[in-house]
Amino acid sequence: MMAQTTAPVSFSETWTFFEGAWHQGNIPIMGPRTHAAWLASTVFDGARAFEGVAPDLERHCARVNQSAINFKLKPVVDAETWLGLAREGIARFAPNAELYIRPMYWAQNGSGGGVLFDPETTNWCLCIYTAPMPQPTGNAITLSPFRRPTAESAPVDAKAACLYPNNSRALIEAQARGFGNCLMLDMLGNVAEFGNSNVFMAKDGVVYTPAPNGTFLNGITRQRVIELLRSDGVTVVEKTLSYSDFLHADEIFSSGNFAKVAPVIRIDDRSLQPGPFYSRARKLYWDFAHA
Repeated sequence: MMAQTTAPVSFSETWTFFEGAWHQGNIPIMGPRTHAAWLASTVFDGARAFEGVAPDLERHCARVNQSAINFKLKPVVDAETWLGLAREGIARFAPNAELYIRPMYWAQNGSGGGVLFDPETTNWCLCIYTAPMPQPTGNAITLSPFRRPTAESAPVDAKAACLYPNNSRALIEAQARGFGNCLMLDMLGNVAEFGNSNVFMAKDGVVYTPAPNGTFLNGITRQRVIELLRSDGVTVVEKTLSYSDFLHADEIFSSGNFAKVAPVIRIDDRSLQPGPFYSRARKLYWDFAHA
């Protein structure tokens, strides 16, 4: 029987630094025997370049190394080298290109051919590609039946690739019900995050966001939004929040590297408007990025 072939997937403009050189396109970096391809021993980070700026790029370069340490990989690239390579790669694109900047580490080999990976075989690359910034048109959201794991059950203190299939199935399930995103709870039933970003809400003139409790990543953009709002005189409270709190919120918005700051326009069957705190947070972030 002849092997079936499929049409090649088309990717946006991409440059990847791997094994000492820049390569164009979606180059192969793993094989079927690579531990990461088989058993998901991968960590990464994601920064953004847009409108000629790359906000908090140095913090993303530092965090991928911390993720590697927490995941028990070996961070073989120092943060300054990541930063220099990222700037070098950004220069390969048009001046105002909207880019996703992704440093990665992974385990090349396992020990004894099984589950245990060998940190001494840590490999790495830096991938940069065009990815348009989503327009802030707003999302409809609901509650996901899937929950975020705890530190005892998953490497939640790292930006680890193995965590994302759970979020992906949460998004798939929500989209099947007509929603663009979903709120995920932790194992105690408290709101943790969206399926792909951190979450904020406002009620009676105060902004609230779930307190980092070790079940979700305390995002760099999240931290920056909190800092900017507080510096602008807004009261931001990090606390335990229930889904009911969000059902009765005056406004809801997200923070994350990919879209930065974006509004929610519906939760279940209740319509919302992009509110003043969302608008303030987005403007403050853009002003910061261009400062």
